[in-house]
Amino acid sequence: MKTLAALIGTMVPATVCAAANVPAGNDGVFVWIFLGFFALVVVGQIVPAIMLVIGLVKGFRAKAEAKIETR
Repeated sequence: MKTLAALIGTMVPATVCAAANVPAGNDGVFVWIFLGFFALVVVGQIVPAIMLVIGLVKGFRAKAEAKIETR
């Protein structure tokens, strides 16, 4: 456990110093590919979620109409 704490304690300041010297706006093509892939994953998750919500609303409306007809 002490070894892990020592390893983390030495790596965190090194990564902070390395990230501080990166100029802004120097995005490579791989960053844009990653962001595009991430956007595809998000859209791929939103479409089924919207379909599920629409199905739930239709189901609730059908149950409400069925209760009104039985009374």
